[in-house]
Amino acid sequence: MTGINLNKLQTLRTRTFNLPPQKRVSSATQALSFVNKRGFTYFWPIKGVDLPSLWVSVAGDRPVADKHDDPGHITWGWKDDALDKKIWYYGKILRGKATMIALDVAPYFYALSENYGEPEEDYLIAYREGRMTQAAKQVYEALLDKGSMHTIDLRKEAKLSNAKDSEFNKALEYLQKDFKILPVGVAQAGAWKYSHIYSITTNHFPELSEEARKITESQARAKLLELYFDMVGAAQVRDAQKLFGWGTEVVKRSIGKLVDAGKLLRTTHPKFTGEWIAISKVI
Repeated sequence: MTGINLNKLQTLRTRTFNLPPQKRVSSATQALSFVNKRGFTYFWPIKGVDLPSLWVSVAGDRPVADKHDDPGHITWGWKDDALDKKIWYYGKILRGKATMIALDVAPYFYALSENYGEPEEDYLIAYREGRMTQAAKQVYEALLDKGSMHTIDLRKEAKLSNAKDSEFNKALEYLQKDFKILPVGVAQAGAWKYSHIYSITTNHFPELSEEARKITESQARAKLLELYFDMVGAAQVRDAQKLFGWGTEVVKRSIGKLVDAGKLLRTTHPKFTGEWIAISKVI
């Protein structure tokens, strides 16, 4: 069995992660192009997860700076300015971390969410089956009833003013991961004069559910896995499972179909043990 060629792997990641000597992303237009070419990326790099991020494409492969005046933080303005523009899908999605998704790829993610029918009904099923917390239910119902609002008002309308910050934040994270809500703007509210404005996903992107309805779960997983391996070149099953949060057997079965179709290869890594999955470009 021919193993992974580390030089080819690094060459691919230099391009897909936009590492030196690639030209840095330096404008909002280039940021959009970067996201669209990848299909989906992280906003910040996430420790322990190999995936391109907007920060690295701008600032290089270095930790996110603590100093607010670091040049790399220009990405923050691009992200905030784009929240209401519908140029990409943004929210805490993969592993509950800030994720940017190309609009043509968003339906594949949505097809794997627990949204099957009407927004006014799906959440009640999730709540009755114990998958949605009481806090998340109250947040979602507040947005359904009152429309878009920033987190200060949202917390009040959801009757969570006295709840722990962690309870409220976990509710926001769950609802974003399941494509039920998303941030659509920024308000000068709260102690820091900075608060995300949230909306029901299907109100902001009314066409998303209809586009996703045409996609089977198998097709959605295949699409996302192909994009993932095109970005990273090679990974193990556990890496894909860690990123997408699917069950191990589901990931194995989905990867197996792509291997059978000749789109991915089973191989070995010269430095690590165990089976690796790779695209042909890095062999």
